[in-house]
Amino acid sequence: MSYQLNLNPHSCPTRYYKQMSVRAIRGATQLELDSVAEMELCVGQLLTQMLEANNLSKDDLISIILTATQDLKSDFPAAAARKIGLGSVPLLCSVEIDVAGALPRVVRVMMHANLEVGLTEVKHIYLKGAAVLRKDLAQ
Repeated sequence: MSYQLNLNPHSCPTRYYKQMSVRAIRGATQLELDSVAEMELCVGQLLTQMLEANNLSKDDLISIILTATQDLKSDFPAAAARKIGLGSVPLLCSVEIDVAGALPRVVRVMMHANLEVGLTEVKHIYLKGAAVLRKDLAQ
């Protein structure tokens, strides 16, 4: 069985849309220790700074992917995102691959947003010990 989508141009009202650019904003932070309070503090601070630096509101967000190194087990980074009011944004947590010698206790973020700036104007935020991950982008 096959399906075909038939669009009748007369069935929908005419709408005018401004095409927005979708941008990915990167960020990371390093926790001092694995605790719920530290996760909430560090992830909340990181996400807030990412939003502020790029002049974004919650309504501009499409989704957020958060990864945590395997040594962070106290809580999901998405729980911290929900605590700062991002519960209606699609959030996904994953475990970062375990690479020998990698920086411990790190949460990384890839935030997708409607953002009308060029790629070179996107502000990526790397905090605390995670600043060494991208010295070229660290704030």
